[in-house]
Amino acid sequence: MAEPLFTPEEQKKFDAEIAEILSHYPADRKSAAMLPALRLLQELKGWLPPEGLKLVASRLDVTPERAYEVASFYVMYHLKKPGKYVVDVCTNLSCSLWGAEKMLAYLEQKLGLKAGEANERFTLRETECLASCGTAPCLQINEDHHESLTKAKLDAIFEKLS
Repeated sequence: MAEPLFTPEEQKKFDAEIAEILSHYPADRKSAAMLPALRLLQELKGWLPPEGLKLVASRLDVTPERAYEVASFYVMYHLKKPGKYVVDVCTNLSCSLWGAEKMLAYLEQKLGLKAGEANERFTLRETECLASCGTAPCLQINEDHHESLTKAKLDAIFEKLS
């Protein structure tokens, strides 16, 4: 028998919070609550497991495929279990002009991962834009933003991670 998606405490929280989220939308437009519902699932599980996507879809009266389409469109959602630290490196134009590709290569070597790979500790991803064009190059670790990066700054940032 498959392990349940949620612990009893998580199930109670999910049920209460999904009801609160849905209260802000007309009954015939439940699908409009997709982003906050996915965020809730990820907050509880750390990622979006397939059975969780099916649950969200059923609560919003959409197909599981629709939930997957939305989740796979946004970089903020994790369809695979991420490492403890999700490292998003911006390689958009401004960051590229300031050496983002060299910074990404340095991190690949330092972490022993290629962009798009993960281990238990880190998920390393290349992303399009982190909205710091004036302070490029930049990256984000989980939801902490770091700007005007150099190799020395990267070393200091990664030394502080537990």
